[in-house]
Amino acid sequence: MTIRKRKHRSTEVQTVRPDFPGYFIYPFFMVHMLAFGLSGFLLAYSSDAPDLGFLYMHGGLAIAVYLAFYLTLFGVDEVKWMLINAELGILGIYSQIGWILGVFDKKIEDYPWYVHVVPFLYYVLYTFLLRQFLLDVTRSRDNPRRRSLVDFGYVGLSLLVYGYLLYRN
Repeated sequence: MTIRKRKHRSTEVQTVRPDFPGYFIYPFFMVHMLAFGLSGFLLAYSSDAPDLGFLYMHGGLAIAVYLAFYLTLFGVDEVKWMLINAELGILGIYSQIGWILGVFDKKIEDYPWYVHVVPFLYYVLYTFLLRQFLLDVTRSRDNPRRRSLVDFGYVGLSLLVYGYLLYRN
């Protein structure tokens, strides 16, 4: 890995980036986060769920570690995009977790709001990783025109999928 300087608006940010577009990083984190996200989902929504403190400890520790890796690999400006994912995520998370729970004959309303915190945060982290992957696979990260097209497509497709899932439920 090398440290590469990138210009973002009027600030210079150093990020640690691989010399290749994530041939190891993305598959590793996607599989790893899928496993931890699935375990967080199962811990939150299983019929014999553990104590809420354990859920927060298990999920909170993993989420803090992922955030540290994201800041190191992608930089502060990219992590700010998670705020956009979080805004999209309110709609997306509600529709997709509701759909997933429906597979198990459960409803999102069957659980208090604080049970949803860990699965919601995993969702935001995972969708952030997907956007980073799209930026690298389309080589849009350092191309403002291409990047805006990827961002527009990402937001548009997300809204279409979430709207469809909400309509279907």
